[in-house]
Amino acid sequence: MAEHKHVEEQYEDQLRGASDGSGITAYVLHRAKPHLPPWLAVGGLGVAGALGSLQWQGSAAAGVGLTLASVALTGVTWWAGKATGQQRRMHSAITVAAGSAWLTGACLAGPLTGPLPDLYLMGGPALALSWNIRMVLRRNVDGMATGGADKGLLEKVGLARAQIGTTSVEPNRVTAKMLLEAGEQTNEDVSKVLPRLASALDLPTSAVRYLGDPASARRGELVIVPEDQLAQVADWPGPSALGASIAEPLVIGRYDDGSPLFLWLPGDPEANRNATHVLIAGGTGSGKGETALNLMTEILSRRDVLLFVSDPKMFQDFRPLLPGMDWAAEGGPDTEVMVEAIKAVIPARTRWLGAHGYRQWVPEAARQQTSPDHSCTPGRACGCAGMPYLVTWMEEAANTLRLMGDDAFTGIAQEARSAGVSLIISLQRPSYDQMSTSTRASLPSVIALGCDPRDEGFSLPDTVIDAGAHPGAWGNRRPGYCYVVSPGIPEDRYPSPGRTFAVPHTAIPTMEALAAWAQRHGATADPITAGAATAVAGQNYTGRPTPGTLPAPHPATDDEGPGMETERSGILTDPEDADIDPEAELPEEHDGDDTPMWESLGHKPTPAEARELFARALDDFEDAQQMVVGPKDFMDWCDRHNLSRPWVSERLKEAALDGRLEPTSATGRWRIVPSLTAA
Repeated sequence: MAEHKHVEEQYEDQLRGASDGSGITAYVLHRAKPHLPPWLAVGGLGVAGALGSLQWQGSAAAGVGLTLASVALTGVTWWAGKATGQQRRMHSAITVAAGSAWLTGACLAGPLTGPLPDLYLMGGPALALSWNIRMVLRRNVDGMATGGADKGLLEKVGLARAQIGTTSVEPNRVTAKMLLEAGEQTNEDVSKVLPRLASALDLPTSAVRYLGDPASARRGELVIVPEDQLAQVADWPGPSALGASIAEPLVIGRYDDGSPLFLWLPGDPEANRNATHVLIAGGTGSGKGETALNLMTEILSRRDVLLFVSDPKMFQDFRPLLPGMDWAAEGGPDTEVMVEAIKAVIPARTRWLGAHGYRQWVPEAARQQTSPDHSCTPGRACGCAGMPYLVTWMEEAANTLRLMGDDAFTGIAQEARSAGVSLIISLQRPSYDQMSTSTRASLPSVIALGCDPRDEGFSLPDTVIDAGAHPGAWGNRRPGYCYVVSPGIPEDRYPSPGRTFAVPHTAIPTMEALAAWAQRHGATADPITAGAATAVAGQNYTGRPTPGTLPAPHPATDDEGPGMETERSGILTDPEDADIDPEAELPEEHDGDDTPMWESLGHKPTPAEARELFARALDDFEDAQQMVVGPKDFMDWCDRHNLSRPWVSERLKEAALDGRLEPTSATGRWRIVPSLTAA
């Protein structure tokens, strides 16, 4: 850059001095210098021919020697040009062959004999001009350079024949177009040598990446970021756009060249961008919690969005933000209810959006509806309340996936985007033994933090890894470092590392103030979303708490330990109980026991009494806001009333037929239908 600037200054000085003869002459000579060598070579060739004729004219022995020297020199030129382009190699060999052939004839017969002077006068300038033209056209129509200072670097990494084209220099970012040798090199070859290229430049591997052209196997862009601006931690600056729409970008950090790191959740039909779901993946200590705080605070700072959050860690990281959430569930049965409620909310929202003329959610859908063209009542102005965007967040999702099965989120991921719903799944290792391939394929966006090198392929697409993205190089040594792949972000940014903002302990008052703002000024649940959620979850869904209160997620019971997952994903009836008649398990009646059946221990209930006890138990679960149950949840109850688990399993099936229960996606788990909506 300094040399380039110096040349420009010289050029300006020459222009200023062009008013006198000496200035013009100096300028012309300066511009002509690079083109003089071919002409000097032609002149030297003529002098050599004249002097050689004085020594060897008419000598047969000299003729043999000069001929052999001419052939040898041409062969050496061809051999030496193998590291260059095919055109340059051919041009060099033809020039040497023509010049040495004329020199041989001039030395033996004399430079003025026969056609030799004409050949010299016509062929010499033609060859010189051909090299001048080649120099002028060093950059071809594709903008690719055939030589330069970068050749030595490319030769070191095995890309000697690659051509470096137009180079753009930005603050802390250099982007150069590359054209590879046709039939000899591909974009994959460049991806393989990126570590060696970084080594040659003395830079970290993540500082060099290559983005291949999707339309060509030998074209692409090489990006070099010489300085890691992410090494210095940047604290969370607060919401980027308080009170704006969720359709505006969510800023969560910065890239290594200092530009903002952001993503969108809703789609934009004008920008041809689809709505998206997000996977947040990173190993222990990679900064996943702070990344989640950055994204969650951005969501809560927008005016037209609802937030459902499930966190089996009891909201340890997110507690200051609880008042701003529309629904908070602490894992276990509460999360099961939330998942089932979201499944019911999706078709209800899709139906409403379609009835009001929206093919996908846009900010206008969150406003009061006044159009007479699309409304619930044809021909009349609608007047319906708007429908805010909905974000459903599953923190530590591995816990929920173990509880409900690897397909727990598949239906939501495949159907929710058209309903104005985004699913965010956060977990440490999105491997296929935890999350189904169908769910993973339905998560278009990913925030990939540091991980085990073997897990890179679970988070990022192969094309992004081939372009130079390697979160495995960070592990947990650089918290917050990440790659973001999401619709709306330019593809050349995918392999560019970024870093999310650090959220210090001193930011807690700001987060609490943000949650209070969301309580007072954020969107409230529309009747469609709230109605569908309440129909499934009953008292579990209460909507965003009023200012000054906190949501009270249902605490996990003591028996929801590690064995709970096995029970919930197993069969309804234990194998050893398969041949037992449920009705025969009723205990013998004790004489003289006149205590009411639901208070007496050891009482033998009749079949009708037992069914009444079971119905009361379902009511008790509903009152306690435990809306998903299975045989294991009745263990203590069975002991109190001398009833067996097989009997409970049969009653659960009967309750499902009666409409009091609905099956969930997990075998052996049933969702309680709220009493007001039960059939």
